[in-house]
Amino acid sequence: MATIKLMHAKLHRVTVTEANRNYVGSITIDRELLEKVGILPLEEVEIVNIDNGNRWYTYVLPGEPGEGQICPNGGGALLCQPGDILIIWANEEIERSEVLRQGHQARVLIADENNQPKEVFYQTLTPNGETLEYNGYETGNGKQLTNFPFMVEV
Repeated sequence: MATIKLMHAKLHRVTVTEANRNYVGSITIDRELLEKVGILPLEEVEIVNIDNGNRWYTYVLPGEPGEGQICPNGGGALLCQPGDILIIWANEEIERSEVLRQGHQARVLIADENNQPKEVFYQTLTPNGETLEYNGYETGNGKQLTNFPFMVEV
């Protein structure tokens, strides 16, 4: 069986509120943001800083709810500064055949300038006969549903 990694949760365009290089590893994220997309404390996440292109992996610590905290710690704090915009996502391992049979969904949160939820939606892969359809939202030109069928080997 082939195991693949698929995104299951994403925090899009969150703003770094502080960077604490004196803490050992991790990223502290407002607990409410974590709950909205389903990222767990101690879960590994991938991070990209869209202001400077830096990328890294670390694990999550929950921050105070409702404060909008996004605080890279340890070495990650050297890759950004307060005010930088990040994309943070978590993947899960899943059998490819299960995705082709049952589909998959990822929850995405787009944050406002204060790290409060602006939009929350799902991106999905849905089996349809011999195709696997991707459905998501394009937000560049306003909220627009996208649907792309992919031919897959069943």
